[in-house]
Amino acid sequence: MTSLQVAVVGVGPRGLSVLQRISDLADQLPEGRTLDVHLIDPGDGGQGTHSARQPSHLLTNTVASQVTMFTDDRGPSFTEWARAAGYREFDGVFHPTGGAAGEPLGEHAYLPRQILGAYLSWVFDRTVRSLPPRVRVVHHRDRAVDIERTDGDRFVVHLEKGFALPSDYVFLTTGHGERIPTEEDLAYEEFARENADRNPALVYCSTPYPVERLQAIAPGSAVAVQGFGLTAHDVVSELTVGRGGTFHGSGHAMEYRPSGREPRILLFSRQCLPFSARGVNQKGITGAHRPRFFTKEAVRRARERAAQRGDSRLDFTEDVLPLLLREMGYACRAAEQGSLPPEEYELTPADRRRVEEILDPLGGLDFANQDAFTKFFVDYVEDDLEHAELGNTTSPLKAATDVIRDTRASLREAVEFSGLTPASHRTFNARYVPVMNRVSFGPPRHRNHQLLALLRAGIVDLAGGPGGRLVLDRDAARFAVRTDYPDGPEIRHADALVVARLDAFHPEHDRSPLIAGLLGRGLVRPYANGPFTPGGIDIDEQGRPLTAAGEPLRTAWAVGYLVEGPRFYTHALPRQGMASQFTLDADAAVRGMVGHIQHLYDTSQEDEHAGAERTSVSLPGVP
Repeated sequence: MTSLQVAVVGVGPRGLSVLQRISDLADQLPEGRTLDVHLIDPGDGGQGTHSARQPSHLLTNTVASQVTMFTDDRGPSFTEWARAAGYREFDGVFHPTGGAAGEPLGEHAYLPRQILGAYLSWVFDRTVRSLPPRVRVVHHRDRAVDIERTDGDRFVVHLEKGFALPSDYVFLTTGHGERIPTEEDLAYEEFARENADRNPALVYCSTPYPVERLQAIAPGSAVAVQGFGLTAHDVVSELTVGRGGTFHGSGHAMEYRPSGREPRILLFSRQCLPFSARGVNQKGITGAHRPRFFTKEAVRRARERAAQRGDSRLDFTEDVLPLLLREMGYACRAAEQGSLPPEEYELTPADRRRVEEILDPLGGLDFANQDAFTKFFVDYVEDDLEHAELGNTTSPLKAATDVIRDTRASLREAVEFSGLTPASHRTFNARYVPVMNRVSFGPPRHRNHQLLALLRAGIVDLAGGPGGRLVLDRDAARFAVRTDYPDGPEIRHADALVVARLDAFHPEHDRSPLIAGLLGRGLVRPYANGPFTPGGIDIDEQGRPLTAAGEPLRTAWAVGYLVEGPRFYTHALPRQGMASQFTLDADAAVRGMVGHIQHLYDTSQEDEHAGAERTSVSLPGVP
């Protein structure tokens, strides 16, 4: 028996998916070959950032019934598992009672991330227990801090505690990183440190995770939260429910009862627009909008036309956006009319304006002062919630925005592996990706109802409006958000500042010693589309990292957030009953390993058979 050593670096959902595929494909290994799979992660297997130890008020933003680690139906979805584990709902709180008390979990429930972590660990344990005899697993509760290449295509993985793992194959599945402090971070940290004697409530958090770090924010102080997305909802929840406050009632009748330990929360961002709430899912667990215009085939045809112009790369605004707008316009009109043959539909100027207003509700609007913008903001959230309650096929607005979520395969076809020109790729990432995230990948409805309740209770307020900017008020020893309105500037002060966003992974700016080591050794390089560097490490289409010299590592693969750059939208968990890029990436990587092992075996067999027929020869100059 020949035992091959495999290192899986990071065992969150991505590492778990690799382990699942190793289990599934182990029977394709040549006879006499076994695998020792070394899982390297200090946390519980499968969980990653979805720790089962985090507070229960932090929610997933996907309907639980659509999440699964078994796209082949060989195991339960997240909701099916939670029901079997005895979870019941008690006024929005979930407990594994196993009895008849409370309410059963519905198909539209958004469950806490801590329960998702428990599900992922259950899948991990089940996978390990079901591994075939030729696969052995060792879980190293440690971090990888460096990888060096040894002879040929082999590696040594160095762990934080000093252990070294010789490895024939390596899978990089490390997930989200954390940036090296920027000049802005350092300036804010220095400001808080230098003025602590004048204002002991000064705090700067460059990231809110883990949320325990928000305990440094003093009750009764004012905190400016930069961002309106899902991370901002986590911050608001931790500073309210996490401080003992409670919500009562539902919908527009919801009210918040403070504990008295909350700070005053001031929200701001560049546009100061909230993320739209998810519409009630009327498509069923596996349902999705079927594209008629924005298809992968349509993108390929656009690329063929671009190639005739001399460059097969696309311009997103000119070549791709019209397809997406037409698809959204069609979904919007079909929701109104009940049905609409696609061959009869053309995007009219009125339909285009309607879709563009969905994507940019601030277009052409001016606000005299903060009160005027706050009224617009509240009206916008309330109107969006009304559409969300109608559902994602009944509401024209939600039918249109759901198109973006359901056509990610077409977006990948357009964007991945430098599918856009560098300038257009930069525009896509800076302008269009934030808009698509805001209108299509927002929070559950009750999160925005909670936001309105907190606004009414005076716990949350807007720090400013569109164009608001952060300044350091050294005289007051406080952070300040300034928005310039025609009626005069609006300035709101805060004692604490929390940056509530997840940064793109840029390997050259990541604080991980592992990433720094890989870059330093030239084993990986940052992905670049010409002069534009959107983030991620560079890979070939088989998922193999490209070295500094541009050569693929033949026995290593990277999947997930590490490669968000050459790939697009890598962070979505698999959906029930649907083809998932998450699963396809893991499958391709593991098949690559198995294929390499088969090739080595076939070569060795050929050498053995040929050996008996070989005769010695003498070559000039060779002893």
